[in-house]
Amino acid sequence: MISVAAALEALFELTPRLAAEAVSLREAAGRVLTQDVVATRDQPPFPASAMDGYATAEGESGTVLRVVGEAAAGHRFARALFAGEAVRIFTGAPVPDGADRVVIQEDVERDGDEIRITETTPPGSHIRPSGTDFLAGARLTAPRRLSPSDIALLASMNAAAPVVARKPRVAIIATGDELVSPGEMPGPDQIIASNTYGLAALFEAEGAEVRLLPIARDTRAALGAVLDLVGDADLVITVGGASVGDHDLVASVSGEAGLERAFYKVAMRPGKPLMAGRLGAAMMIGLPGNPVSAMVCGHVFVAPVLRAMQGLPAAPAPRITLPISEAIEANGPREHYMRAKISADGVRVLERQDSSLLSVLSQADALVIRPPHDPARNAGSEVDVLHIG
Repeated sequence: MISVAAALEALFELTPRLAAEAVSLREAAGRVLTQDVVATRDQPPFPASAMDGYATAEGESGTVLRVVGEAAAGHRFARALFAGEAVRIFTGAPVPDGADRVVIQEDVERDGDEIRITETTPPGSHIRPSGTDFLAGARLTAPRRLSPSDIALLASMNAAAPVVARKPRVAIIATGDELVSPGEMPGPDQIIASNTYGLAALFEAEGAEVRLLPIARDTRAALGAVLDLVGDADLVITVGGASVGDHDLVASVSGEAGLERAFYKVAMRPGKPLMAGRLGAAMMIGLPGNPVSAMVCGHVFVAPVLRAMQGLPAAPAPRITLPISEAIEANGPREHYMRAKISADGVRVLERQDSSLLSVLSQADALVIRPPHDPARNAGSEVDVLHIG
């Protein structure tokens, strides 16, 4: 067995860097930016009013000014202001030349074409100078996963077609005679295939395009036939069948199909029977069949691989440090990823940790990570936590 850290290093060595493509802004959310975007002009490109009011160069209380026109967003006042003049102005409108402040409408009294200022307004008030948001030459730097706020910024920078990584193509194969798809009627000795659906949701949240291939039955011919369907996948995920039982065929059948295996078995719980290698042009990861084990391995191994494929740093899933709200017993010889719940008091390890219990995983929003042979911890002890909620 190898450590989790060693397994991640081996996986990153197998991970391909995907090609880049230009996409529209409507397609860019959640994608990984691979080229910096550079602003070509200031934003705002002119001094703009931050409020509704009157643009002028005079602001002393009691001053009377003549209103000579109007400026609205997208429609500037055509000439410069002279002494004694003001322009009715609305939020977002260009401030006329000759004006150095905006007196808000609540601070004036208007009578026909004249206003009287009732509260002194100093120079610069309620004006957004040009370039307040960003200047020409400002960069949105790559690599980064584009958030909704990033999309708004790119639109403001007039970047209509950012260059992003192609979406990873992932093929997921569930294995086992005991499995039927959701919605089907299971036989007396069968269960519903759950792992692939949870994994697909996890991988899609990381930016992947996922195909669920047919369930591979426990024969060499059936598994070989499904492996033939992976097509142009960048990553093949098998679920189950990677252990050493008589019905665990993934290693031998994929080996016959040309798998160059990098490692098998990781010193962790849940998730020891993990396998990885290269199958033709694709990377392949064999996950354990227990549903919690598969999902934990998805968070710990596959999600970082998908991020690296798209050009993000090749790094473990980010961790935070939190105090535990209840005491926990000593850990055994393998790194343990314990299902847990974050609260205002820190993080609480959930009572039942069996790797078959999806109901417990559904309650959890975190994994408490215990090093091998970690001693018993009292409430208040700080532990490493991987957020999964």
